Amino acid sequence: GTKCVPFPEMFDGAQTLLPADELSKKFEQEGILLDHPIVVTCGSGVTACILALGFYRIGKHDVPVYDGSWTEWEAQPDDDYPKVASTAP
Repeated sequence: GTKCVPFPEMFDGAQTLLPADELSKKFEQEGILLDHPIVVTCGSGVTACILALGFYRIGKHDVPVYDGSWTEWEAQPDDDYPKVASTAP
C-alpha cells in the first residue's frame, strides 16, 4: 500500500509549500486515503518531514515520520527486520 510523492512536488515555483487545496488534490491523485493510517518515510527521515507538514496543513495531524527510514531499516539483519521485494512491474 505504499505511495510515492517526491517532496519537491509539495512546493510551488517559489519553493513555498502548496496551499491546502492543492496538497489535498495531489494526495488524492496519488490514491492516498486520508481516513486510513499514514506513515511517511524517506531515505534518511529528513525529507519525509516535508510530507508530514503537507498532511498537517490539510488537517491530517496524526502522521508519524519514521525518522530512521530506509537507511536504518536496511542496516538491520534480515532476521529482525524482514525485507520484501515486489515482483510488480
